[in-house]
Amino acid sequence: MLIEIKMDIQLAIPCGLILNELITNSLQHAFPVAREGKITIELNNKNGDFILIVRDNGIGIPDNVDISSHVTLGFYLIDLMLDQLHGKMELNSDHGSEITIKFPSKK
Repeated sequence: MLIEIKMDIQLAIPCGLILNELITNSLQHAFPVAREGKITIELNNKNGDFILIVRDNGIGIPDNVDISSHVTLGFYLIDLMLDQLHGKMELNSDHGSEITIKFPSKK
């Protein structure tokens, strides 16, 4: 079911940049050697917070990669955008990768 979610432009731009980086990472790393897969994107507004979930059914992020250590320019940019949103990010790599980002709907 699709519902309309309204977001202020000051939140939409950093959110869109984060989304672009996460999708790009999935396309580049989750599906090696022509492996087919699926990327799912969800955005919800619950209790005054936006919750963005990007998941794929790819190979997952290896346990030895610390996404908060800015090992790549992409994760560094995501961290900068999270600061602008006053958001937090969680990673789940049980079956592919699932990144959940939570940030306030009001700046």
